[in-house]
Amino acid sequence: MQFTLDNPSEAPQPLGPYSQVARIQLPGGGTLLQLSGQIAEGEDLAAQSHGIFVTIAALLKAHGATLDDIVNIRTYLTDITRLPEYAAVRRQFLTGTPPTSTTVEVPRLFRPEALIEVEVVAALTS
Repeated sequence: MQFTLDNPSEAPQPLGPYSQVARIQLPGGGTLLQLSGQIAEGEDLAAQSHGIFVTIAALLKAHGATLDDIVNIRTYLTDITRLPEYAAVRRQFLTGTPPTSTTVEVPRLFRPEALIEVEVVAALTS
């Protein structure tokens, strides 16, 4: 199995010294894209959620993938009672069959203003 780590120039750059995408070539063909958790600026949860999905879409596009290639999504919310706000934005971006999903409440994220963080795994057949 081979992998590469990168920060595609076509997408917003990370807020720290880490790679945003791990591209994993699977034996026998196919590729997995593991994205680091993404946060975004915004005054409220909906704005942050929207920004996160825009970034995720850009990171996937840089690797020849789309939001339809997402097979797993993990969401970290600082207030689980606001899940419906996030879900409404998520439905705007993930319009096909929903991927596998985990959502958890956390006391805080690495940036005090961040209300949400989302990471995804996408699968490509070629």
